[in-house]
Amino acid sequence: MSMMKEFKEFAVKGNVVDMAVGIIIGVAFGKIVSSFVADVLMPPIGLLIGGVDFSNLAIILREAADGGEAVAMRYGVFLQSVLDFIIVAFAVFLAVKALNSMRKKEAETPAQPPAPSAQEQLLMEIRDLLKNQPQ
Repeated sequence: MSMMKEFKEFAVKGNVVDMAVGIIIGVAFGKIVSSFVADVLMPPIGLLIGGVDFSNLAIILREAADGGEAVAMRYGVFLQSVLDFIIVAFAVFLAVKALNSMRKKEAETPAQPPAPSAQEQLLMEIRDLLKNQPQ
């Protein structure tokens, strides 16, 4: 089997396509959550703690000197990333929980038997007529 044929079989499988769609949606969802955290949640939190913007929090390890840049440990950016992760993880948890709840309800609901075909319907009518006939 040629390498191109094997690659084609691998790439066209449903799981690979589903995974690619999931990754694309995940990246877009990540951007939405990051914007929500940075633009909606963090301003009130920063206001509550005295107007501090987390992304500007840093410890200066070495001041800028002789035209060089300062060396800083920017722990505020790290805190922002941790907060983003927590919110994304919580949102995914809620989505998975809702999906599992829907699946559970679906599994508990008894399936309706399929409607009898026209032939089966006719046979049932004949049977009922024969039962009701006087002997």
